[in-house]
Amino acid sequence: QVRLVESGGGLVQPGGSLKLSCGASGIIFSQNAMAWYRQTPGSQRESVALITKLGTIHYATSVKGRFTISRDNPKNMLYLQMNALKPEDTAVYYCNLVDQAARNNYWGQGTQVTVSS
Repeated sequence: QVRLVESGGGLVQPGGSLKLSCGASGIIFSQNAMAWYRQTPGSQRESVALITKLGTIHYATSVKGRFTISRDNPKNMLYLQMNALKPEDTAVYYCNLVDQAARNNYWGQGTQVTVSS
């Protein structure tokens, strides 16, 4: 079955950097558009960055210029490099498929990112 495991989160000061990793199994990784999502308590989960199977990338306006999404298809890995972090970036970060119907069943535990001084 599909398993998505996020790692790399932690506590960082404003202006700092973190790199998140996501290992995927149970899917044909290279044939799926993938995205990083984030969610804070009481908020709707939002898409932060998206990369299609063809390599097209989209970022949320709030992170554009600061975050970089990438994928390593042979390793079934998805990454999110986060620079110039702000307190408002604090959230649980998840990786998942972009396909709405499928991803509902695939949410992992996410990784906590806390930006605070």
